[in-house]
Amino acid sequence: MLKRVQHDEGGWRKVGSEIVTLNLFQGPFLGIPDVVPVERQPCVYILASGRHGTLYIGVTSDLAKRLWQHREGVTGGFTSRYGVHRLVRFEMFGDMEQAIAREKQLKRWHRPWKINLIESDNPDWHDLAPGLGLAALPARGRRDGS
Repeated sequence: MLKRVQHDEGGWRKVGSEIVTLNLFQGPFLGIPDVVPVERQPCVYILASGRHGTLYIGVTSDLAKRLWQHREGVTGGFTSRYGVHRLVRFEMFGDMEQAIAREKQLKRWHRPWKINLIESDNPDWHDLAPGLGLAALPARGRRDGS
């Protein structure tokens, strides 16, 4: 179940409920930035440093919280070291066992396969995090300088 919330200076407050369908390109919330998940749901996600940049694959039961941790550098490690903060793909699962199996599968894939997977639903490598209620990352130029 998803709850519609609105941000005010005191934090988040509930203003109704809504059901949103999943579209892996847009994520379940793109276009509705004031909707956040109430229940935790297992999820595999791919972060990138930019278009065709460094990739990171992870699994979590709270995607918005985990993205915030990556972006704030709370946990340090690979994503902080290489600036990998742009959410370019995520897949939701019914249970954590399925999500972990998918994460392991994707980590075994060759890089071109991962790029094809990302581009099948997100050809321009847009940051999908704003659809989860997180601030958009500043735009970066393409690697070819344009």
